[in-house]
Amino acid sequence: MEPNRRTLVVDDSRVIRTIVSRALTELGFQPEEAGNGREALERLKQGLLPVVVMIDWNMPELNGLEMVQAVRANPDWEDVRLVMITSENELDRVQTALMAGADEYIMKPFTKEMIQEKLNLLGVPIPAAAAPAA
Repeated sequence: MEPNRRTLVVDDSRVIRTIVSRALTELGFQPEEAGNGREALERLKQGLLPVVVMIDWNMPELNGLEMVQAVRANPDWEDVRLVMITSENELDRVQTALMAGADEYIMKPFTKEMIQEKLNLLGVPIPAAAAPAA
């Protein structure tokens, strides 16, 4: 059975959304994008159920931490994996995000390999086309 390949990249920076989306595409995923947490929640409410959501912390309207809390408050979305990708690198901020329900945390700057490593840690299957040759 084909793994869920849908992802959602949530960041108010178009450049960062493009970089993360490109990395996910190279890993075999089908990324969609949202410019803030409110827009991302609307996508989820409309039925987009990605295997993973990559979320920036600092965004207008609804920040990343608030989005994590909103997703975790909805039992319909309990299987969605949430990864914070942010420049917030103080240990207390990382702990706050994880305690709020984020599954993993990636600090900027990042690489495609870092994203792949976090997805592997979360047990998110990398689509066969993008998996490294044995």
